[in-house]
Amino acid sequence: MLELHDPVVALMRSVGRDIVMPRYQNLASDEISEKATNDFVTIADKESETRLAEGLSALLPEAGIIGEEACAADPAILDRAGEGLNWIIDPIDGTGNFAAGKSPFGIIIALVDGGTTLAGWILDPLTGRLCHAMLGGGSHVDGSQVQARETGGALPIAALATFFMSAEERADMVRRSEASFMLVDIPRCAAEQYPRLVLGQNDVSVFARTLPWDHAAGTLFVNEAGGCCQRTDGTPYVVGDLRRGLMGASSARLWDKAAATLFG
Repeated sequence: MLELHDPVVALMRSVGRDIVMPRYQNLASDEISEKATNDFVTIADKESETRLAEGLSALLPEAGIIGEEACAADPAILDRAGEGLNWIIDPIDGTGNFAAGKSPFGIIIALVDGGTTLAGWILDPLTGRLCHAMLGGGSHVDGSQVQARETGGALPIAALATFFMSAEERADMVRRSEASFMLVDIPRCAAEQYPRLVLGQNDVSVFARTLPWDHAAGTLFVNEAGGCCQRTDGTPYVVGDLRRGLMGASSARLWDKAAATLFG
């Protein structure tokens, strides 16, 4: 696994430099489209995924490729996400932000085997920050190992991804949380939200949708850093399981507190 790290990082940085950033704040209207309501795709997403898929296939030919945009075109591809060895690609996470010409956004890559995430990489092309984790190998930011830390505020800080919840679910979540947590806006970008849980900026985050390109790398990153990220029922996150509901926290203590408050 270690031998893959440098080539994967080099590939991601080249795609960020040569494909993603030249399009940032430089997209024509016909280069942005909606796959579904408020679910955008740009020419940069498509070109990034093509380049990443080609490069990752060359690095590990025996692994399959499961990319967000390929799955949008052929949903059946997602059915094999938990089967065998696969690269999981989010060519631009936070496309809505990217298309609007604002941050945050990122490139996310995960390598999974039979539903277990072996390694994950999260690149912010705007700042150059690279977060990565390997199963059993800890979590790192820009090459330095990190340990998840709580914010230490009077109330734990919670960022709740309620966009894909029903109005009733959203109202219940806010009602349950407002006395026990300080609520902050979520950035609509898993590539930013997962690092916030590790780097002392947020304490808890709840996600309704659990698509692998959004969560495989980030879940590993939080857990390897000593935080806690799992299903809201306390079971592990497994790639290929598309059930709703996932919660991450900067510590097991806060995960337990949030679970009792929000889902108890």
